[in-house]
Amino acid sequence: MAEVDAHTQEEFFDVLTKTGQKTGISKPRGDVHRDGDYHRAVHVWIFAESTQELLIQRRADCKDSFAGLWDISSAGHISAGDSSLVTARRELQEELGVTLPKDAFEMIFVFLQECVTNDGKFINNEFNDVYLVTTVDPIPLEAFTLQETEVSAVKYISYEEYRSLLAKEDLEYVPYDVNGEYGQLFDIIARRYKENTIARSLSLQKQLQRYAPVSLSAELTGLPDADREALVLLIKAAAIMDEIFYLQVWYSNPVLRDWLKEHADASQLDKLKWMYYIINKSPWSSLDENEAFLTTADSAIKLLPEATRPVTGWKGLEYKAAFPVLKPPGANFYPPDMDKVEFESWKTSLTEDQQEAATGFFTVIKRHSEFSLDSSLYSSTVSSTNLSVDSTHDLYSVPFPQEYNSSLTRAAEFLHKAGDLASSPSLKRFLHSKADAFLSNDYYDSDIAWIELDSKLDVTIGPYETYEDALFGYKATFEAFIGVRDDKATAQLKLFGDNLQVLEQNLPLDNVYKSKDVISAPIRVIDLLYNAGDVKGPQTVAFNLPNDERIVKDRGTSMVMLKNISEAKFKHILQPIADVCITKEQQELVDFESFFTHTICHECCHGIGPHSITLPNGRKSTVRLELQELHSALEEAKADIVGLWALKFLIHKDLLPKSLLKSMYVSFLAGCFRSVRFGLEEAHGKGQALQFNWLYEKGAFILNQETFSVDFTKVEGAVESLSREILTIQAKGDKEAANLLLQKHCKLTDPLKVALQRLEKIQVPVDIVPTFSVVDQILEQRH
Repeated sequence: MAEVDAHTQEEFFDVLTKTGQKTGISKPRGDVHRDGDYHRAVHVWIFAESTQELLIQRRADCKDSFAGLWDISSAGHISAGDSSLVTARRELQEELGVTLPKDAFEMIFVFLQECVTNDGKFINNEFNDVYLVTTVDPIPLEAFTLQETEVSAVKYISYEEYRSLLAKEDLEYVPYDVNGEYGQLFDIIARRYKENTIARSLSLQKQLQRYAPVSLSAELTGLPDADREALVLLIKAAAIMDEIFYLQVWYSNPVLRDWLKEHADASQLDKLKWMYYIINKSPWSSLDENEAFLTTADSAIKLLPEATRPVTGWKGLEYKAAFPVLKPPGANFYPPDMDKVEFESWKTSLTEDQQEAATGFFTVIKRHSEFSLDSSLYSSTVSSTNLSVDSTHDLYSVPFPQEYNSSLTRAAEFLHKAGDLASSPSLKRFLHSKADAFLSNDYYDSDIAWIELDSKLDVTIGPYETYEDALFGYKATFEAFIGVRDDKATAQLKLFGDNLQVLEQNLPLDNVYKSKDVISAPIRVIDLLYNAGDVKGPQTVAFNLPNDERIVKDRGTSMVMLKNISEAKFKHILQPIADVCITKEQQELVDFESFFTHTICHECCHGIGPHSITLPNGRKSTVRLELQELHSALEEAKADIVGLWALKFLIHKDLLPKSLLKSMYVSFLAGCFRSVRFGLEEAHGKGQALQFNWLYEKGAFILNQETFSVDFTKVEGAVESLSREILTIQAKGDKEAANLLLQKHCKLTDPLKVALQRLEKIQVPVDIVPTFSVVDQILEQRH
């Protein structure tokens, strides 16, 4: 960072707390170093892959600390109000004449430097955001333009040699404790480039084996010809949801995807990288708490000749498109160096409408400073219309139709054309309204049209879920599900819907707690033809939408169940579990029909039992508010166990076939082991452990040495007693009783351990990865 002479304004820094949070105070540079205030700076390292060398600079002789010593490629303080990444880019530009876009910078760690020099007059308490820029080859030294007041020379040095010079505390080099936190830089590089290809291939194979590949299809014979024509356009629109989603995850994700695909045939390892990448749609593994399975070293090479001054005979700078090892909580919805404090401080300065846009589902948040830097980098005039500009703050919001303009315009065209062809009026209305929403950013009408959809060809498309935004849970990702409605199963659901009030009145619960007006959410059962966008990792078997609270309040929600996904999970996961854990005589009772009927019943049973409650003291509340963090596990267990009770009730009323009676209990028993494999941390796993252990204690489930069976004489009573227990706790909002019930039964008991140990011996997949044969055929016929 440039030295300050007497005529220029002294630079101000943001003062931080000891944990690195902004205090809201800023002070002049001299005062910060005099008083030992915590502040922030950036370190940028340029690393050349082909020679395994780091670029270092010799500090100018006029510097106020470590003058004339060899140091980091480029570094500087973050001025008050500035952001980390923009500062890193600016420092590189000013000190070395290297101009790079944000996707060249990989944040690798934060280093806290606490030291005192100049006889106690210079106290440096500095949080350093350490960035790595990975180039393919060393940059020719004559390509640099050095800032004389900062840098007197640059050179490349092998990272191992540099590490040993620092370890020896060589006097020509600015000291860094390589045995302390700063050693991470060298460890990261070593791990990345000294990797054993065979070990890495085995590790990826192991990760891949957890997913069973499944080819999904659906019966198209009932579809009118016009809908088949529309289907081709819908698949094309869905593929665009994929494009947008890749970008929403991280800004260098689309180029990483193209690069991995292009090089998938180069080696066995490259093939495995691509196969596992397309399951996760990012370099972070869904089943491993988003642990990275790729690094920037695996990423795309980008050529940027204008990054430095030209050198004869050199084609220009080639760098790797970077991504961090830790998955960014804000995905690509917010600037990567923005924290919650900065967002909240900006939000309070906005009008009510602007606040709604900032926290809404359908906007992304950007920086003015980054926009200016990019404009100067590409020296082109970039349109800045429709931006919610507020000059005192660096952040502004951009609506989706502007951010993803070309993609959404294309998708809207496909939906309008499909809407013109569609045979059903409700599908026409949905597709046209969704196409309009893509460009207007107002999804209200299209969400209502989706709830009212009544068509053989079933479509869900657009921005819905907010899981990817782990910072605030505000921003929605694009997804698509295209399927063919299963009319028989959908009619069977109507049976549950029509009988919900009867089920409520007959629940094993004191009458005083029963509800008089039960509303059933409409449910559609489909066979999935194609999905795209935010459908990474484990596959969903059902979804309940929309998430817009206004619509939930006005119209409720609608649920879609994916029957062929459930079938695939049954065949590849539940059946093999049953073969290992269920006693031979009862194995044939485990069947898909009872598994799926119970899944449907589970979803319907969320709608019965206590929700809004009156506490013993007369206060009105809800079960969720009273049970707090215990609510999810108990509610999942309730839907499961009351689901079994409800199936028995409907069978005795001759509304369902008697053949279901035994098979539903045995299929349920096998299902317990499937869910407990996900661990007892997760709501479904907790709920299943509670049910299994209760039914086992009551003698309804029996362990015969190593396999399990159901005692049909005891199971009905045990199901009813647990249903009563859970429903009563919910009705009373009794958190203490909920806690006792879960503590007593949510354990990995010996019988559960027996089952899990048996499952470890055989490799049952954790989930499935679908391919869509019908879609491939349809698209091939059209070419």
